[in-house]
Parts: sequence; C-alpha cells; structure tokens
Amino acid sequence: MTDWLVGLMETLGAPGAGLAIALENLFPPLPSEVILPMAGFTASQGDMDLLDVLVCTTLGSVVGALALYWVGALLGRERTLAIAAKLPLVKVSDIEKTEAWFQRHGRMTVFFGRMIPIFRSLISVPAGVERMPLPMFTLLTTAGSLIWNTAFVLAGYFLGENWELVEGYVGIGTNVVIGLVVLAVVVFVVVRLSEKRKGRHAARR
Repeated sequence: MTDWLVGLMETLGAPGAGLAIALENLFPPLPSEVILPMAGFTASQGDMDLLDVLVCTTLGSVVGALALYWVGALLGRERTLAIAAKLPLVKVSDIEKTEAWFQRHGRMTVFFGRMIPIFRSLISVPAGVERMPLPMFTLLTTAGSLIWNTAFVLAGYFLGENWELVEGYVGIGTNVVIGLVVLAVVVFVVVRLSEKRKGRHAARR
C-alpha cells in the first residue's frame, strides 16, 4: 500500500493524495492514518506544496463523504426501515429512535464524526438517509475533515522520516473504538435476546 501511495503522489502530486483520501472514505481499509502523514512527509521533502496537500486532501474527504451521503439519500428512509424489519434482533423502533437522535444531534455528529476512526466514513450515510441539508452537511464535513487532515499532515511534515509513528499511535485509538463498538453490539444482542425470552415466557402464561 505504501508503494502504491508513493507512486500515486509521484504521478499526480497533491491531487494524488486527495484521490487517495476520497477512496479512503469509500473503502475504509485504506487508512487516512497512513495517507495523510505520508503526504505531509512528502511535502516536507519539497516534492509537494504543504498548502496544496491540505486543500487536496480536504477536498478528497468532502468528495468521498458526498458520495456516501448520496448512497444514503438514494436508499431513503422507507428502504432503510424495510431492511431493518428483516434483520434479526433489530426492531423498526430502533431505527426510529436513531432517526430521532440524529435529528436532534445530527450537526455535531457529522462534525465530530469526521474525526473518529471508522465513523469518519459511516456518518455520511445516515446524514443522507435523513436528508440533512446539503450545504450544512458539506460545511460540517469540510470543517471536521480540515481539522483531522491538518493534524495528520502536519504530524507527518514535522516528524519527517519518522512519519510512521503516527500510524502506531492512532492504531491504538482505532482499536479502542473498535473494542467499544464490539462491546456495544454484544450488549445490544444480549439485551434483545433477553427481551425475546421474557416475551415468550409472558406469552406462555
């Protein structure tokens, strides 16, 4: 992956870094924690302009997020509810509660979500489903992405050849997020199975 990123940046320059970040939004296995520090390191070597890198990577983040926004918008609320109704252990009321929560806190969720591993990409889909006003979504996505991208690009810029240290530290945070998500899923499944068992016992009585 590192060789591919180097080749992309050598061929396209800062727009190559932006393209990589746009793809990272669509394919999370491409980690921004690698792309951004490497772009910063490349800029520190004089091969790319630092400002161009920040502009292009942020533009790439917005383009990728908009693509996922429209996936959510095309999927729509009714299809989402229909899919949820067919999923085991999931109630339509779960989706409706999530919808209500997003309507209350959607703006901050989109903004801060751009700075949380894993959720960086996923948050665009519910924003599309809920049809958050596109100008507001674009503004919040741009602001959150600019903060995230600037932090990692500058880290790579100042760390120089040690830019890979960034990936190691962020990897710890990513694992923590994954652990919390897995824990939340386990708790959800346990609670839902318990509710089903209680419902069966009540029905037998």
